[in-house]
Amino acid sequence: MKSKKLTILYWVFTILFILLMLFATIGGIQPNADTIKFMHDGLGYPIYFIQFISIAKVIGCIVLVIPGLKRIKEWAYAGLFFDLVAAVYSNIAVAGKVDPAMLSLIAWFGTGILSYYYWRKLNP
Repeated sequence: MKSKKLTILYWVFTILFILLMLFATIGGIQPNADTIKFMHDGLGYPIYFIQFISIAKVIGCIVLVIPGLKRIKEWAYAGLFFDLVAAVYSNIAVAGKVDPAMLSLIAWFGTGILSYYYWRKLNP
């Protein structure tokens, strides 16, 4: 595959992944009533953790768009994927089953995996 095509695919999937991850921070940096009801009351997360994880996601997203920073990008991808895995696990642990609404997380995982795949192709 040509380098230009790889670059375009990388940026498309990276921007989609970043937008999805930033969407997940809405209501988390300054927890609103809906966030508190779901994450604090429903999942049992402390409010300070909701804010921490939201800020960490924003920092991870910023790192993904900064050129270079190979090792830090690896950590950013890892952290964002740990967040996604923790979200799935938390929901299953609380609900006791796989909720069909969680299937939307496939978009998060898919765009993240493709972003990482093309980043590795561009940065062997």
